[in-house]
Amino acid sequence: MLSAFVRAFRTPDLRKKLLFTLGIMALFRLGSFVPTPGIDYTNVQTCAAPMGDDTSALALVNLFSGGALLQLSVFALGVMPYITASIIVQLLRVVIPRFDDLHKEGQSGQSVLTQYTRYLTIGLAILQATTIITVANSGNLYPGCQAEIIPDDSVLTLLLMILTMTAGTGLIMWMGELITERGVGNGMSLLIFTSIAASFPSALQQINAADNGLVKLIIFLLISLVVIGLIVFVEQSQRRVPVQYAKRMVGRRMYGGSSTYIPIKINMSGVIPVIFASSLLALPMLAAQFGDQSAGWVQWILANVSNPGQNLYIAVYVVLIIFFAFFYTSITFNPEEVADNMKRYGGFIPGIRAGRPTAEYLQYVISRVTTAGAIYLAIVAMIPTIAFKIMGVSTSIPFGGTSLLILVSVGLDTIKQIDSQLQQRHYEGFLR
Repeated sequence: MLSAFVRAFRTPDLRKKLLFTLGIMALFRLGSFVPTPGIDYTNVQTCAAPMGDDTSALALVNLFSGGALLQLSVFALGVMPYITASIIVQLLRVVIPRFDDLHKEGQSGQSVLTQYTRYLTIGLAILQATTIITVANSGNLYPGCQAEIIPDDSVLTLLLMILTMTAGTGLIMWMGELITERGVGNGMSLLIFTSIAASFPSALQQINAADNGLVKLIIFLLISLVVIGLIVFVEQSQRRVPVQYAKRMVGRRMYGGSSTYIPIKINMSGVIPVIFASSLLALPMLAAQFGDQSAGWVQWILANVSNPGQNLYIAVYVVLIIFFAFFYTSITFNPEEVADNMKRYGGFIPGIRAGRPTAEYLQYVISRVTTAGAIYLAIVAMIPTIAFKIMGVSTSIPFGGTSLLILVSVGLDTIKQIDSQLQQRHYEGFLR
């Protein structure tokens, strides 16, 4: 693999793409440390230091921003507004027929949907920036810290902070699209990869600082390696449904007669069910931060669903992951549409009649495969949390199943893209 890296950097155009990608990732990390105008940076550093093991409602956003949220930097929102906007646009295909028609139009329709996603990203960024600044100004962003975060809380200053964070989100979105166009891999995915990877050193240090830290660190690293192996195995696995195309005459030439298959991944929904479940579970905690801390419902939320290590949190988390795995798969894969396309081009599954029987068979296969995929997602998401709970270590979000799943998935996709470009130049790539 190291020799493949060397050959990749020896290829001028591929080297240019790799260096461009690395440069954008470095700029993204640099922006995570630039403070937003209007905050007291010294007090922010003082208050954010004890929050390394934070498990609050904003922990997921802080993870995807590479720790920039708790630093209140210009990139504090990270890629979360774009992720949320992308998911919403995909879900709207079910509700709004116009969105589904655009999706079927090909490249032109996708361009319009991308533009809608950009507009929605900016709108969500304004909303999230307003929420975060309000929480910071009220003193609830850093529980227990009495330092003044925003010395001048005039309307003009708060508007400037909202505008800065929103502009930071727009810049991140532009940087991600630049990587996709001129670099290697999916831009937004690589920026998420960068944010999560940047959180690992502090998480390792936190585990090592606990009682018997070295032993716990070794045990958890071994668990992480097992989880990574499981992720690689499942993400590469497919259920291949055989498809046979009948021979047909077009003019004086014979077409068809070939055999192929429909690749159905075990985890068709990717990491989206985990993100959905985490986001929904974050809402009660976010509401509690704005409520009266002495109220009964606030105390119940703090006692039951405020920490990933709590039993009720784990149970609800698993149920939500399984639900969203089935829900998102039903949106992205339509058996009736696939069956109609096969029938239109003379394809059929051996032993299954074309048309409705094919759609029913595909639905049966999808249901079975998605069941396995949903259980796999729940296991991967909960193994690190349960391991931390058993070892008595405060749950560290960077080592959660969500993080490992994203890191491995993005890494595999990027390596495949580099490998394909190496193979185009008759080089031996990463995958033998």
